[in-house]
Amino acid sequence: MPLRSWKKLSGSIIARNGWWTYRKDEYELPSGKKGEYHYVHTNGASMIVPVTVDGKVLLVNQYRYLSGRESIEFPCGGVKDGSSYDETARHELREETGYMSGRLSQAGEFNPYNGVTDEICKVYLARELVHVGGTPDETEEFELLTLTTAELESRIASGEIWDGMSIAAWAIVRHAFGPGGSP
Repeated sequence: MPLRSWKKLSGSIIARNGWWTYRKDEYELPSGKKGEYHYVHTNGASMIVPVTVDGKVLLVNQYRYLSGRESIEFPCGGVKDGSSYDETARHELREETGYMSGRLSQAGEFNPYNGVTDEICKVYLARELVHVGGTPDETEEFELLTLTTAELESRIASGEIWDGMSIAAWAIVRHAFGPGGSP
């Protein structure tokens, strides 16, 4: 038997910025009780797991304002109005790592924080990398890291890699690397 869904009565925008929209919906439960739901709306995000010819992965280290510390992550960015997930993946890969991909394929998707955002993050594997130079925007500064799959998993296990979206993306793509750690 399917679960009963809530009925959306109305929706409004509370605030917007360059990355997301804060929204408030009025809803009705199957019981008839009414309430408000506040959440973050986005157009989605594209996260890229770049794989070198020798089977290593590229990650970026960047400063995260809300945490007040550096974070090692896979390249990722929000889908802008008028853009697609694929276009965003190609753009973010180049902007954050300086590489373009000759073979980009979607590996899966996830919601980074259901209950708080409606965002869907699509995860891509990027292969056949060609260095072309990056152009970060003014709010970004990146240090590029090249890790083996064993080094990546060790840094996740130790807590050095703590970004939940990167950990989720790795959970989606790690099967593609096989038991020896190479794709």
